[in-house]
Amino acid sequence: MKHDGHEESTSAAARTSRPRAQTAGARAQEHLLLAADELFYREGVRAVGVEAVVERAGVNKMSLYRQFSSKDDLVVAYLQRCDVRFFERFDASLAKHPGEPVKQLMQYFEDLARRASAPGYRGCPFVNVATEFPDATHPARRSVDENKSKLMARLTALAQEAGAAHPVALAEELALLVEGVYAASQTYGPGCGPILAAPRMAKRLIEAACSGR
Repeated sequence: MKHDGHEESTSAAARTSRPRAQTAGARAQEHLLLAADELFYREGVRAVGVEAVVERAGVNKMSLYRQFSSKDDLVVAYLQRCDVRFFERFDASLAKHPGEPVKQLMQYFEDLARRASAPGYRGCPFVNVATEFPDATHPARRSVDENKSKLMARLTALAQEAGAAHPVALAEELALLVEGVYAASQTYGPGCGPILAAPRMAKRLIEAACSGR
């Protein structure tokens, strides 16, 4: 069959345009997520409209809705990135004392207190979102639940490795202390006395729970 060359050039153009469109889409998505990261964390999710995110990202509103079906979808994507960063920091603390779970737990609180003392610290993004969305069935709240459940599982595993008599109980006590650091950073302020007391309190809880090792 004879081709006039038009179909070939058209299909070639389509093949070329698809990767370019995908690249542009990925770039727009990254810009939008970076903007959401900054604005949602600093100002709150409900206080920030999609117009502000779009303006900060330097894209148009159509680009946002091509990447995310709704603002809720964007919020969930923002929280997914927060979750990845959270456990990267968690693992970085543990990596300072490989194979030593007691020291790993203590190090986590040292690093948390240091982070919560940094200027501009706005607490835990998951706690912040939970206070903004009272409906427990909201997709954002499900993201919060997933993050907190994973943290509890990690703390419980470490408590067990550390030889705690009651690993779940120790994990729950440490989780409460973590939440206290988050709250104190916003009520008393970053670097306040209650935050600086957290590593000492964690040490007492851990030593008391693991005293029978």
